[in-house]
Amino acid sequence: MIVFVIGGGPAGMMSALFAARNGHEVTLFERNEKLGKKLYITGKGRCNVTNAADRDTFFAHILQNPRFLYSAYSHFDNQALMERLERAGVPLKTERGGRVFPASDKSSDILRAMERLVRDSGVTVRLNTRVDRVLAENGAVSGVVADGETLVCDAAVIATGGVSYPQTGSTGDGYAFAEALGHKVEPPLASLVALTTEETWPGELAGLTLKNVTLSAKREKGVIYSELGELLFTHFGVSGPLVLSLSGVIAAQPAGTHLMIDLKPALTYEQLDARVLRDLQQGARSQVKTALHALLPARLLTIVLEQSGISESLSVGELTKVMRQKLVETLKAMPLTVSGARGVEEAVVTRGGVSVKDVNASTMESKHVKRLYFAGEVLDIDATTGGYNLQIAWSTGALAGDSIGK
Repeated sequence: MIVFVIGGGPAGMMSALFAARNGHEVTLFERNEKLGKKLYITGKGRCNVTNAADRDTFFAHILQNPRFLYSAYSHFDNQALMERLERAGVPLKTERGGRVFPASDKSSDILRAMERLVRDSGVTVRLNTRVDRVLAENGAVSGVVADGETLVCDAAVIATGGVSYPQTGSTGDGYAFAEALGHKVEPPLASLVALTTEETWPGELAGLTLKNVTLSAKREKGVIYSELGELLFTHFGVSGPLVLSLSGVIAAQPAGTHLMIDLKPALTYEQLDARVLRDLQQGARSQVKTALHALLPARLLTIVLEQSGISESLSVGELTKVMRQKLVETLKAMPLTVSGARGVEEAVVTRGGVSVKDVNASTMESKHVKRLYFAGEVLDIDATTGGYNLQIAWSTGALAGDSIGK
């Protein structure tokens, strides 16, 4: 069969690879000048290629439509991916939280290995080629229009990504293809994205990263998120791994979420109070800010004192027990209110996309157009940070490519 794969990201490359290995004549269309442009920048250029979590833990991190992924993940899971990459000459390492990276910390190693596997399997790669339309006749895919040229095929895989990071080529083309052929597309939202806050003080701390803090989030029904990890203050609010994961939980309605940052999660309230009291006693002749200089970075301590209603110039002798208790409360639950999320173009992944109700989970084939398949971020399925979203792409891509002609 003549197979066209549209999109040269991880899902597209994996689809092309599996289809070619089954003897199909495969052409991979990529609108950019190279394959895997978004893959190249993931994990800050290190490429968090998957997560080594066991199956139950893995699925606990899938935020949207986890059940749809069962077949694809069973067909090609994280262990299968890691084995394939290591056989292709890319040593891997597993870091905190099960995050898997190339041992070299270079995403280019993953990309080169995938490109080599794709080309060695006989796939024709057409770079700088934009597919304008996917064609269907009598309820089955029949070809594509690429750069104005009509090309005939027997099967096609749409693996065009979402609308996050549009500079990498993800501009929602696949949504238009899907809608034109009768599929429902759930509205794209930002998932795994920085959050803006009602408070302006995070801007005074812009660029400051806090490691080993606990971020909790509350809505009307109570606490909906609480995790230990890394947080970054920005000019407009907060970001970092903790915030990106939270954003996926509140993607539909971020505004109004109440945040609490525990700056000293290793200590109980009583232990922290004792620590603060000891520091104050040791600096009894100085200002509160000076006495507590070892507690937090200076810029952050200034804000914490401000949020606790304590003047920077206050001397230790003037600090009352009530004031100290308020300070400890702030250290254990520094409040922020989310005003919104940054735009989807800044998001790591897109929530929304082709409705999974229109796609056969066992094959990734469309329920409306025969021999048309979907894979990767174009589907309405996403996960938290940590390599899970890339594994969704690898798994759905592998199943789509392997299902063609069967």
